[in-house]
Amino acid sequence: MLECHEIDVRRRTAIARAFAAIGGSTILPGFARPATSGVLAAPDRVGGLPLEQALARRRSVRRYTAQPLALAAVSQLLWAAQGTTGSGGRRTAPSAGALYPLELHLVATRVEGLVAGGHRYLPATHALLFSSAEVTASSLQQAAMGQQAVAVAAAVVVITAVEARTAGRYGAKAARYVAFEAGAASQSLALQAAALGLGTVVIGAFDEAALARALRLPPGEQPIALMPIGVPA
Repeated sequence: MLECHEIDVRRRTAIARAFAAIGGSTILPGFARPATSGVLAAPDRVGGLPLEQALARRRSVRRYTAQPLALAAVSQLLWAAQGTTGSGGRRTAPSAGALYPLELHLVATRVEGLVAGGHRYLPATHALLFSSAEVTASSLQQAAMGQQAVAVAAAVVVITAVEARTAGRYGAKAARYVAFEAGAASQSLALQAAALGLGTVVIGAFDEAALARALRLPPGEQPIALMPIGVPA
């Protein structure tokens, strides 16, 4: 069993490196080649808190302790929001036409075993691509109009979207469909956080242009929501 797991990790690592080598050019126009890549631990798909209890526990949490997050918890949170769940790359959140316009960015401040800075999540390989050490909680806080939750969180997940992926098929309806999808992804992440004993909140008040600059987003990719994550204080 261990040998099969090691083979799977090597396979996913190879795919992640291949994506890095092409710079994501078939998906994101102008996306710079990442500096490093890392495959995350396989997500837990069978255990955990019952859904009803997670729903009852979910609250908007804005105050966090200084305790770091385990990398395994980060892996589970990212999978809950945008991870793959079946053949054809189907994901945890529904997507109009299965076009998947959403992207997830993790800005790590205190995550065990993970370098601080910005990382892009790759659902197909369940991996992180390091983007920049200059993406910090402070820069996100400035873009988020000084909101303290962003500054004190152990990590922040930023949901962004490439609306053109959906607009190619659905035209003017794309913005509405993307918003539906972002709502589903953020709720999945929030419920997973509750199940793990963590806190988060969905933040929509931010300077879009400033946040895009802080994350170094390529043209055509816009931020939708910020979700600071930490151990509730």
